[in-house]
Amino acid sequence: MDQFLQHLLNAVLLGGTYFGIMRVVNFAHGELYAFGAYTVYLVAAALGLNFFLGLAVAIIAGAMLGALIEIVLLRPMRSADIDTVMLVMIGTWIVMQNVELLLWGGVAKAIVTPFPEAPLVIGPVSISWLRLFVLAAALLLIGASYLLIHRTKLGKAMRATFQDAETAALMGVNIKGIFTATFAIGSGLAAAAGALLGPVFLVTPTMGDLASLKAFAIVILGGLGNITGATIGGFILAFVEEIGAGYISSGYRDAMGFLIIILVLLFKPTGLFARAERIG
Repeated sequence: MDQFLQHLLNAVLLGGTYFGIMRVVNFAHGELYAFGAYTVYLVAAALGLNFFLGLAVAIIAGAMLGALIEIVLLRPMRSADIDTVMLVMIGTWIVMQNVELLLWGGVAKAIVTPFPEAPLVIGPVSISWLRLFVLAAALLLIGASYLLIHRTKLGKAMRATFQDAETAALMGVNIKGIFTATFAIGSGLAAAAGALLGPVFLVTPTMGDLASLKAFAIVILGGLGNITGATIGGFILAFVEEIGAGYISSGYRDAMGFLIIILVLLFKPTGLFARAERIG
């Protein structure tokens, strides 16, 4: 039971970092994740400034970079087929990764945080202060994203645009601005995930590759465009990975998660929490 509680807690902490909203086939997601981690490293380690300032700068810089990608690369291809968009985003992924490799080299970077190294021990379960902060910050970002999408005028405009862009435009919605804002928000969240997990793991130019795969896995689990489903899907994926690593083998951590994805694709390809209007 003690071991199960430890793995359960680890799964919750890991799941709290698997979040995001996506509506474009964004193969650059992982590099935006790595961009967030390197931004924190630049601010907190290279420049010696406040760690929490680095987190804020990473989120803002990620959102700005995402807006730039949408305006320069995606907006001119708004009417292009999905294959073209995918190729452009794959190219963006390759360019960003090689720029990071050129700037920072291939040696992994470590980010020092102000949190104590001694873990917090609660009965039979122990947890590091850094991971506890990551969980709290992730849940805060998830909650803020949900409120933004479902409780604000911008969120209402975003949902209207994705349901019927032509009708939304007739109602006065700035479609171009909404697409840019949505991609910027998703990019900011990706950078936030990298900024939060950078201190937990080592920062490398390829650290976003696996994050991209898991982001797509979570979208498959939760249903495209469903932030609530994506959040729940993230916890499901993390729980399966953690239990598989703890009771089978750590080498099967990622394999267990993608086994769930295969099962979902076979029996419910629209996602576990897909909305009705996305089916059919």
